[in-house]
Amino acid sequence: MRVVRGLSGIVAAGTFVLMLVVVGASVIADRRGFPGPGGESVAWHAVIAAIVVAAQMYSDRRRGFAALSGSALVFVMAGVLLWTQWWS
Repeated sequence: MRVVRGLSGIVAAGTFVLMLVVVGASVIADRRGFPGPGGESVAWHAVIAAIVVAAQMYSDRRRGFAALSGSALVFVMAGVLLWTQWWS
């Protein structure tokens, strides 16, 4: 179980950093007057990052199936973000 929680923690941290990068790119693009990630993409990243961090915190504080379900939610939501905002 520790390995799964550790991997989901890495994914959660990566998702949070990715959200910071997208927000930063949006701000820089707006200031310099070139196209960047729009408000919809920034919102997707912010919402998913909040869900993922909350799910990871839940997973870290529980044991057994509850911890596994929190970790699974992290993986699923990160996959949804990558699929909808980066690959499609």
